[in-house]
Amino acid sequence: MTELLGSTPSQTVGPYLAIVLAWADGSNVVAPGTAGLLTITGRLIDGAGDGVPDGLIEIWQADPAGRFNHPDDPRGARAHIGFRGFGRCPTESDGTFVFHTLKPGPLPAGDGGTEAPHLDVSVLARGLLHRLVTRIYFPDEAAANATDPVLGGLEPAQRRLLTAVEQENGGLRFDIRIQGHDETPFFAI
Repeated sequence: MTELLGSTPSQTVGPYLAIVLAWADGSNVVAPGTAGLLTITGRLIDGAGDGVPDGLIEIWQADPAGRFNHPDDPRGARAHIGFRGFGRCPTESDGTFVFHTLKPGPLPAGDGGTEAPHLDVSVLARGLLHRLVTRIYFPDEAAANATDPVLGGLEPAQRRLLTAVEQENGGLRFDIRIQGHDETPFFAI
């Protein structure tokens, strides 16, 4: 008699991220040495507080003038010279990721207001059936952050979790916590 075993779990997005989703420019949204270069480092952290070694972080952003390098920008595609507007970084063995970019400008909001400068972030990792979407806001934009329509829809503690922290070296730090204490707010889109 043959013994029947239980069903196998369905596949998720990992471990194929490194094989299928490689990006030639990687974490460089602009070339090294670009004037105004900003480095953002962080860690992708699971619910137990451990780094996720096989995740993938993507950012999409406007240029310093608040314009997207994309034909769907309603103001017309235009971007800072050498600015790609997109970066993709696989996480290291401890969950670390890094991006080299320029600080974006403010964006027009749908209600006629203004969105504070921010980076749109997608998170892909094992165990996730769909990407997680969040944002990174800037600590030196307190006035703009206070009137941002997305941040305005969150509790004060959640707003803090979406704001990067200044580092002594002049860069920024932004950790992404998938679960647990201080879980990063994620958006349904």
